[in-house]
Amino acid sequence: MEAKEYVLDLIQKGRAAQQEFEQFSQEDVDKAVRAIGKIIYDNGEMLAKMAVEETRMGVYEDKIKKNKGKSKAVWNKLKGVKSRGIIEYVEEEGIVKVAKPIGVIGAVSPTTNPTMTPMQNAMIALKGGNAIIVGPHPRAKKTGVETVNLMREALKSVGAPEDLIQIIPEPTVELSGLLMSECDACISTGGPGMVKAAYKSGKPAFGVGAGNVQTLVDTDADIAAVAKKVATSRTYDNGVLCTCEQCVHIPASKHDEMVEELVKQGAYYINKPEDVETLRKGLFPNGVINKDAVGASATFIADLVGLEVPADTRFLLVEIEKSGAEECLAKEKLCPVLAINSYDTWEEAVDKAVTNLKNEGAGHSAVVHSNTKEHVEYAAELLPVSRIGVNMIGSSGLGGGFDNGLNPTATLGCGTWGNNSLSENLWWNHLVNIARIAYVLPDKPIPTDEEIWAE
Repeated sequence: MEAKEYVLDLIQKGRAAQQEFEQFSQEDVDKAVRAIGKIIYDNGEMLAKMAVEETRMGVYEDKIKKNKGKSKAVWNKLKGVKSRGIIEYVEEEGIVKVAKPIGVIGAVSPTTNPTMTPMQNAMIALKGGNAIIVGPHPRAKKTGVETVNLMREALKSVGAPEDLIQIIPEPTVELSGLLMSECDACISTGGPGMVKAAYKSGKPAFGVGAGNVQTLVDTDADIAAVAKKVATSRTYDNGVLCTCEQCVHIPASKHDEMVEELVKQGAYYINKPEDVETLRKGLFPNGVINKDAVGASATFIADLVGLEVPADTRFLLVEIEKSGAEECLAKEKLCPVLAINSYDTWEEAVDKAVTNLKNEGAGHSAVVHSNTKEHVEYAAELLPVSRIGVNMIGSSGLGGGFDNGLNPTATLGCGTWGNNSLSENLWWNHLVNIARIAYVLPDKPIPTDEEIWAE
């Protein structure tokens, strides 16, 4: 079967399943959504083991947390939410909102999250009444297939069409491109190449941008508490998440204290110019991240670049003095390497973070550790990002969780800064069309021209 014929066959099956699913009640739709989330939760350990063995990236225990935690958070926020038919009455405007499925969603997934991303995308797609076809990364195809097979099994158990969720078991660039060009809308959660391909597909697309989470620490922050949060985040799944902290901006007066606390958390501090240069050249040969370092442990990376570190090192902490294009260590590092630099004023800290983001990561996220509202809002107004987490752990918080109001997602839109159509976390309401019934409001007062233009 030719590639296009193969993809069209998948879409036809998905469309038939979606049309059947469109007749389901809200209750039955929710049963299907819950079922696919629960089966991934129940098999979180097995799928985590598969992912680590297949991709050779990340940490088994953290991938368990990711699989189980995200499935819980997504279902917790989806359950009880009206997503079919009439979903809202806006009485004062005479508007009634009606949700209608898009149809068949094509979703390209990354090697870093071969289970969590397809699961979350499937849950929000089905919540809106859609079918979904997953295009896994070739390096994670076995884990992706097992993930989808489990979700299909869950659909069957609740009487929903299995073809609501399908996967391309032997993915290629050609097949992924065809999937995106032939489906009704596509989600591309992966590298810049696939995101660009999604936008060139000719279909509505939801993509992501590069991350480079800047962490700004204020003078009133609890340094020990911040260090623990940053270390937890920077080491989570060996740093492959786009939401992990990348660079800590610390007051000069608190610099030594922060380094001391991070070392207590397992950091190996690198500040000698020759060692910094060794790390710089080894981690970013020719200015591009060393692929062998992605998702690897700190000790592996140290050995890779030619540094000696203790066997119990959790992450590498490197001192930098420059920002933006002048320092590649200020870029996104998909591994447990954290940059740190000092500032004298809050305005300087924000300026350095902005410079780093404009070089890489604009539109994504930042974390601010501060108890001063004015400082938080000053940073929020100037940082070119879509999410500013306050006093949180970036890795687990920016993608949404139980302790904040961000939608739990695997696809973090980066707005026009990141060449994305969304500047928020992808959610079910983005995967439906909203029709609006508009009633005439005969008693609504109409202002005079004078009232309208009055200063």
